[in-house]
Amino acid sequence: MTKRSQTDRDLASRLRLDIVSSAFEPESRLKFAELTKRYEVGIGTLREALTLLLSEGFVTVDAGKGFRVAPVSATELAEIIELYLELETRALEQAIKTGDDEWESTIVAAHHRLSLIESLPWEKRMERHEEWVERHREFHESLISACNSQWLVRLRSIMFNQLDRYRFITKLATAGRDQIKLAEHLEIKNAVLARDVPKAKYLLEAHIRDTAQHAIQKLTPKP
Repeated sequence: MTKRSQTDRDLASRLRLDIVSSAFEPESRLKFAELTKRYEVGIGTLREALTLLLSEGFVTVDAGKGFRVAPVSATELAEIIELYLELETRALEQAIKTGDDEWESTIVAAHHRLSLIESLPWEKRMERHEEWVERHREFHESLISACNSQWLVRLRSIMFNQLDRYRFITKLATAGRDQIKLAEHLEIKNAVLARDVPKAKYLLEAHIRDTAQHAIQKLTPKP
């Protein structure tokens, strides 16, 4: 990989994280003048990074109007959830069957880092929302990191990135749901470390579906 392409990917990662962290709202315009100043990069590098995010579905392009953050919808989220769960639970089962002591240690460490933020009062947690996004990703990736199918992990990562586009809705969560998710992550961790495949898959699917259902409700227009 050339230095230029690595720079493009690094910028794409920063942009992706900002979209996921709701620094840029869905359908908002991404203005070159503002972005080159914000990220201290040239127009060429910015264009390449946005083109990469376009291929990933994070942004769209309007003819003659430039780039926008991709829209979100309840219909799209429902489709993403089904595909993601199929890949995630298969990867989890493989990881549980092949994971070693180092894999278990990675899960424990990732869960601890995540719980440090999730155990905070909601207002404090929102101040560290960007950190939570990264630590939440690290925890879920640690669960399936022992999966020996590269294509399964790769496809699962693509769908996780798409699911991440909807993380901004967690900022609208009702009081108390932060503690529910804290407890769910602990239960998932314990089931995985106990090598209980059916229970781990059940808890993981229930965890994801519950989050998705609340997001879908918020995205569905009220009659």
